[in-house]
Amino acid sequence: MTGPGLRPSAVLFVCGMNSVRSPMAEALTEMLFPGQVYVRSAGVRAGKVDPFVDSVMAEIGVDMARHHPKTFEELDESGFDLVVTLAPEAHHKALDETRTESVDVEYWPTMDPTLATGSREQILNEYRAVRDQLMLRIKKRLDWAPPPSG
Repeated sequence: MTGPGLRPSAVLFVCGMNSVRSPMAEALTEMLFPGQVYVRSAGVRAGKVDPFVDSVMAEIGVDMARHHPKTFEELDESGFDLVVTLAPEAHHKALDETRTESVDVEYWPTMDPTLATGSREQILNEYRAVRDQLMLRIKKRLDWAPPPSG
């Protein structure tokens, strides 16, 4: 159990299809806490790689090439301290899957940018908003501090 103020050592992010929100969160956590937090992501259902995710993550220097969407059942790890769910269906699934484990499950309501319409730039702006929201939540929840300068 991690509780507020304690950084978990292993985090799982879960969303609907492991295509957008949870892989973004996984990659952001790896970027912010390199080698400090074990992190994975999964979805309730199987999804496909989303090129908009690749674009908005590349803007901040994150390469998503090695991400391949996977379902909760396809995870070959367990023992997470914290499971963060990013969609209602993911929250229900995570609670069901972890009911016999000592693990914190937190729901972070997160907009689904795949519902965005308009020009390519308008759609990218929705993806950027999700990326930036996740970055702020991860920094706050995992107690991120900038590296010392010098």
